[in-house]
Amino acid sequence: MPTGAVPLRQLAPHAVDELTDTAQKILAEFGSSAARSELLRRIAESAARFDETTLRPCRPVDTDDGLYVLRGLPLEDSDVGPTPGSWATAGDRAAAWDVILLLLATAMGHPIAWEGQQEGRFVHNIVPSPGHEAEQTGASSTVLLSPHTEDAFHPGRAHLLLLACMRNHDSVATTAASVRKVRLDPADVALLSRPVLPILPDDAYTEAQSFAGEAPKIPALWQTQAGPTLRYDPAYTPLDEAPADYRAAYGRLTAELERVSVAVALEPGDVLVVDNDVVVHGRVPFKARYDGTDRWLKRASVRVPGRRTRPLAESDEHGYGQTALVALV
Repeated sequence: MPTGAVPLRQLAPHAVDELTDTAQKILAEFGSSAARSELLRRIAESAARFDETTLRPCRPVDTDDGLYVLRGLPLEDSDVGPTPGSWATAGDRAAAWDVILLLLATAMGHPIAWEGQQEGRFVHNIVPSPGHEAEQTGASSTVLLSPHTEDAFHPGRAHLLLLACMRNHDSVATTAASVRKVRLDPADVALLSRPVLPILPDDAYTEAQSFAGEAPKIPALWQTQAGPTLRYDPAYTPLDEAPADYRAAYGRLTAELERVSVAVALEPGDVLVVDNDVVVHGRVPFKARYDGTDRWLKRASVRVPGRRTRPLAESDEHGYGQTALVALV
């Protein structure tokens, strides 16, 4: 798996100053609860005033890589405190970064949160947690977090995913693979473009897993004017229920995504921006110490208004009863 083959966008010093100064002013005025409506309104107002130097690196993903790393924001290890033991105990740690991430997210679209995940927070803390080592969620550590599109079970999932690195002493890699780089036989593309199987809610959505409605069948691939897109989460897709030819085609898609996958070891202050319609992401296994020095990311999800990258049939899905909270700009 190659490393380093990821587009880099460098924030200019002026843009860094504008982002960090704005975040500190907002925190001083409103406190550190990034889910409060008045705080979100101020973030939207502030992002609307950013100059072109700040906004230029926030432009849409514009290569077949489907992602880029935004670099230049300063972060000292001593400034963020110890890595929390779980998202539930993170509280307002590194709150300035919650605001910075939401400022960036708002410059790109509408930040979203989920009522059923991390108590409706608009910024999630992604840390290894005791007892969750082998799950297919961000709280795991000892297992490979299988490549997937974020919240693939839901029609209202994000268009963009932002991952900000607070700490990564062990250079634990995020994996990423673009469907725009795979090579598939047209017959496989045709098979995978049919609605054959559902994608079920992952373990981060316990209420959704008990939803009583019938699971909608969805295509794994579809074509847009910009190129192929996908909706993919094999860990929560009941592949054993599919015909043999579909399983074989899905397996070839999986193999191709693995072939083109890159490993991104984020550094503190890096923000990885992922096009969630084009790229699957995951994480390599690692051994958590639970001593306050483990890998720590912050995550924000973004919908891009007016973007047409998804089949119209998705509007009929129930989303397993999960509701997205949208921070309107």
